[in-house]
Amino acid sequence: MPLRAGASGPQRKTTTMASSTMTLSTPAVSGRVAPARPRGSGGQLAVAGAAVIALAIASMFVGVSDVSLPALLAGDQTAWDIFWISRMPRTISVVLAGMAMSVAGLIMQLMARNKFVEPSTVGTVESASLGILVVTVAVPGASLLAKMSTATVFAAAGTALFLLVLRRIPLRNTLLVPLVGIMLGGVIAAVTTFFAYRYDLLQTLNSWMIGDFSGVLRGRYELLWIVAVLTLVGYLCADRFTMAGMGQEFSTNLGLNYKRVMTLGLIIVSLISAVVVVNIGSIPFLGLIVPNLVSIIFGDNVRRAVPWVAVFGAGFVLICDIIGRTIRFPYEIPVGVIVSAIGSAMFLYLLLRKRERRG
Repeated sequence: MPLRAGASGPQRKTTTMASSTMTLSTPAVSGRVAPARPRGSGGQLAVAGAAVIALAIASMFVGVSDVSLPALLAGDQTAWDIFWISRMPRTISVVLAGMAMSVAGLIMQLMARNKFVEPSTVGTVESASLGILVVTVAVPGASLLAKMSTATVFAAAGTALFLLVLRRIPLRNTLLVPLVGIMLGGVIAAVTTFFAYRYDLLQTLNSWMIGDFSGVLRGRYELLWIVAVLTLVGYLCADRFTMAGMGQEFSTNLGLNYKRVMTLGLIIVSLISAVVVVNIGSIPFLGLIVPNLVSIIFGDNVRRAVPWVAVFGAGFVLICDIIGRTIRFPYEIPVGVIVSAIGSAMFLYLLLRKRERRG
């Protein structure tokens, strides 16, 4: 409807904004059309899930002990015992830890509004290790649940400290944020190492700082099912985390309780980090590279990305675990070392890629 000559100011402004909106939303008729980005259909996700299951089955038959399909079919009791006591729990732990740490990294990136952060680069994992050290020194006979609870509290405090420091930075440069997190984690790790040295617990500390699945047995991994529940909660709250990642003012205007969502994200990231560190140890860079790879391939739709992040994380850790068990067979390299080597290279690649795109 054309604007009349005698229209008032508000009417003219409304009409102008409407026409501007229509102009912006109309696709360009001429010019180059950007290629469509693959979005990852349900069928593709099912294929990826089937590939992860195949990797998990293959992982159960990799190791020094003779646990082969013919031995199991022949009814070898020793092979069955090793399968149920060691191989099955280990494979389940690899899948759960890979899924949970990857999703925790995605949530951490939304909370910090930066794609170059994850629990091991913002002091969360180091804080959890400090918490385990404190409870080990104070209560030497503490249960696994007590260690996990203390580590969760310390991890939450370390993550909250990072977010608080982040708010004090006047210019939130993309590359400056992970640098601040790494420095904060380094300070916490230095304090932890000092007290571990004073109390002769350096060897114990190393077992928490390097992810290793070789010690996983039946009866010692069941707490990892908690991270499966937390991963599901992260998926159900994906839209809220997306809105919170747009900033406090913007999300509050949309009716979101910003502080409550940030607290929920803090609890999820802290609990996942604490459970994985207590049971497995630290798996660095996992929560950084997997969400970024999924974002590059499938885009930034968080609700759609969470299942892909979980599947990619599980598959990536499975591959690294198999490599660690076969590269120096019959010896084993901890999965944390393999993930660190690949993850650090990917981290540098993503940083340089971002710099080139900005330049």
